[in-house]
Amino acid sequence: MLVYFSGSISGGRDDVLLYGRIVAALEGAGHRVLAGAVASERVSAGGEGGDRAAIFARDVAWLDEAAAAGGALVAEVSKPSHGVGYEIAYARHRSPMRVFCLWRPAYTVRCSAMIAGDPGVELLEYGDETTERMIEELLGRLGE
Repeated sequence: MLVYFSGSISGGRDDVLLYGRIVAALEGAGHRVLAGAVASERVSAGGEGGDRAAIFARDVAWLDEAAAAGGALVAEVSKPSHGVGYEIAYARHRSPMRVFCLWRPAYTVRCSAMIAGDPGVELLEYGDETTERMIEELLGRLGE
């Protein structure tokens, strides 16, 4: 399956190693993952640099490509990010596709009601000690 992976860049890079683990698990299970710079340890909260319009166009094209292939969006939402929220809304309404949001309650006061309350979002709650179990659940759901 073609998976677009989303996580915070400008909102903070504290979870970049976690993003890499999730992307590696998806790829290890045979999925093709479009992740851009989000899982790269070389990218700071300052972003990828370069032309913002080109980054926007690339990411929207990847979302459209994943949707056209019957793919899914997987977004780690524990670190609030405007860009991640934009991608979730885009995936839900412009390029309808399955949307999985991964959320660790210990890292935010609450998950946004716009995400947690959306019946089209599959929300997976987990903690540091249950990351591997959540990844297994995610992989199982992607296979459904």
